[in-house]
Amino acid sequence: MMRRHAVVRVAWDDEAKVWYVEDSDIQGLATEADTLEALRERIKIITADLLSDAPDRPDDVELDIIAYAHDRVHVEA
Repeated sequence: MMRRHAVVRVAWDDEAKVWYVEDSDIQGLATEADTLEALRERIKIITADLLSDAPDRPDDVELDIIAYAHDRVHVEA
């Protein structure tokens, strides 16, 4: 059984109000979704599709999905 490990970095686009793939070890992986949970599911489906025709196709891919979001909190005096 061949196994592969990949890191996928995702970020929140505050203007578009979506989570999106910012960077990935998986060539061609580009997607977005309204929620982080939905994005995780899309990443799994697209990863399987992208790697299904690879000559060195792995049986499994371990994904580390690293999320980044930035918030600002107003503190009352």
